[in-house]
Amino acid sequence: MKHSLASGHLTRRTTLTGLAGLPIVAGTILPALSQAPTSPATPLPSWNESASKRAILDFVARVTHQGGADYVAPAERVAVFDNDGTLWTEHPMYVQLAFALDRVKAMAPLHPEWKNMQPFQAVLDGDMEALAASGERGMMELVMVTHAGMTNAEFAGIVMQWLATARHPRFQRPYTELVYQPMTELLAFLRANGFKTFIVSGGGVEFMRPWTERVYGVPPEQVVGSSIKTRFEMRDGRPELFRLAEMNFIDDKIGKPVGINEYIGRRPIAAFGNSDGDLEMLQWTTLSGGVRLGMLVHHADAEREYAYDRKTEFGRLDTALNAAAANNWPLIDMKKDWKVIFPFELG
Repeated sequence: MKHSLASGHLTRRTTLTGLAGLPIVAGTILPALSQAPTSPATPLPSWNESASKRAILDFVARVTHQGGADYVAPAERVAVFDNDGTLWTEHPMYVQLAFALDRVKAMAPLHPEWKNMQPFQAVLDGDMEALAASGERGMMELVMVTHAGMTNAEFAGIVMQWLATARHPRFQRPYTELVYQPMTELLAFLRANGFKTFIVSGGGVEFMRPWTERVYGVPPEQVVGSSIKTRFEMRDGRPELFRLAEMNFIDDKIGKPVGINEYIGRRPIAAFGNSDGDLEMLQWTTLSGGVRLGMLVHHADAEREYAYDRKTEFGRLDTALNAAAANNWPLIDMKKDWKVIFPFELG
């Protein structure tokens, strides 16, 4: 399948809006899930001794030193993390987009008309240029067909089954093995110091919730994301939430501060992202007075992962890159700051 996309057509907003999660489905086993590490004697062991690591350690020391001028009570120690490109890989395309494309292929035998109907024909032909040309309308049609028309429990089961079998086209590993080891260490380090960690992603909340606790140590109630509408129904005497082909909330760009306020109810004191979609989240977190930390993961390692920033369709870091310099947000350089990127590199 060709992964190059026509410029300007497929963005996080058009590909990951209305993608929505649930607790883990009993009996579904994911391959080699990363285990969120406990806090080691030496914090952040997969990080090199760099300015980025020092910024994290200094920040945590300041806000946790009881009696210090910058002390923050544990109840107010909220840290938010983007997911795609911040906690796991997002190239050559967002993981949830890969899921949607595979769902179209799996459903195609029941829909022979799709062979001559866009954007489904483009997916079946592996024609990413034609898919990009379908624009937001085409992407929304794919999302609604592949993510709606079922109960939340059914959708969670489909997600878990896909994650158990799907493989990344470059690394040929399950996507859950392509989480960033240094970031899972950071999540654990913050929690060991009294922080509550949240995922705030443009991805579908119900795509993420079935697996984030096992992979990141972040329970489903601490995941904020985009969603489609659901409806309560009694089915065969059982209460169910049925997924509708209608948007509910887009948790991206200006939607992230709104989602944080609505679902978390506290302004974070630390925020971590990697793209322009995270700009407003970092602004909301850091430009409000007091001791704050905002950081951006910079994909700068083409050998071990990918190298991209201003010129990419997925995870574009352009406006936020300029804002990082203006607002003193440290860049986490994957090549310089991380000893390893993925857990499997630890052997």
